[in-house]
Amino acid sequence: MGKYDALVELLLEVIQEGGDSPKEDNSIPVGISNRHIHLSPEDLNQLFGAGYQLTKTKDLSQPMQYACQETLTICGPKGALEKVRILGPVRRESQVEILQADCFKLGLSAPLRLSGELAGTPGITLVGPKGSVMLAQGLIIARRHIHMSLQDAQRFGVKDGEEVTIQTPGPRGGTYAQVVVRANDTSRLECHLDTEEANAMQLTSSSKITIVR
Repeated sequence: MGKYDALVELLLEVIQEGGDSPKEDNSIPVGISNRHIHLSPEDLNQLFGAGYQLTKTKDLSQPMQYACQETLTICGPKGALEKVRILGPVRRESQVEILQADCFKLGLSAPLRLSGELAGTPGITLVGPKGSVMLAQGLIIARRHIHMSLQDAQRFGVKDGEEVTIQTPGPRGGTYAQVVVRANDTSRLECHLDTEEANAMQLTSSSKITIVR
């Protein structure tokens, strides 16, 4: 056998052992969000006392975001929700994210918004161990969205602010439309749904979705 024939035979053996090339994984992990609160430094001081520092209990999936030990009561015209978790770090403006069903208990109608889009939203009262705060605005129901890096956006062929449709797996799987892409330099790939949306399709924190446009 010549050197050329031996080389060809070796290459064939490598290809056979390697099998098919692995397909690119286009699935996106799911993050399930319950009601929670983001506080400004000023409101944190009013609710917990001057100079108070939030106590981190665990890191969240998105970089530099974490769940805190501290909770608050949020009060509306018809009722209240107790032990609502605070997420850190502090923000420029306080924001309260609730579920659709919470609106009935509180007696308020919260609009669907992306985090940070607070203009024209209703206010709500926050009650802490050292005081209370009446927010002029900041109550929302979070729109479903996908966090991703700019590199991920390029890979999926989408751009920041674009709305896509996602496919969910399982016996109660289906599609959700109007899912907003949030792409930037600091995000980690994850699709955020609230607990009502996740429960409707029996999704868990180990579930994954795909973009189907």
